[in-house]
Amino acid sequence: MKQNKRSYISIALACLLMAMSSATLADEQESYGDTVGRKALNGFANLTTSALEIPKNIINTTNQSNVAYGFIGGGAKGILNTVGRMMVGLTDLITAPLPTKPYIYPFYVWDDFDVDTSYGQVFRLKGDPDLQPYQTKDSSYQMQR
Repeated sequence: MKQNKRSYISIALACLLMAMSSATLADEQESYGDTVGRKALNGFANLTTSALEIPKNIINTTNQSNVAYGFIGGGAKGILNTVGRMMVGLTDLITAPLPTKPYIYPFYVWDDFDVDTSYGQVFRLKGDPDLQPYQTKDSSYQMQR
């Protein structure tokens, strides 16, 4: 029984690593299968690592203000972003067959650790030319995926 658990965990980690490496090498024209796989693995990663939002927000809020507000305000903000990232991960897993663009920035909690988590428009299809890409406060970044 322990052997099966270890096998499942090692397979899940290998799939996650392959998805992250293929996401960095992906070009503009992803196939449908690549899009579905990337979205499902992004959802899994966001669902499992969402708790890292709490220390991330405590650190960022402390750096922006003071220690007392950092622990109280950053902790509350971290809890809210943890729930938000979990919901995004769950939604990505459920809607993996729909080729939509990501609506959370940064895509993973460990990307751009100093940037606050932001959420964009939900369920924007990849091929819809009428919708403009979501822009964060930093206007130089646009969600291209």
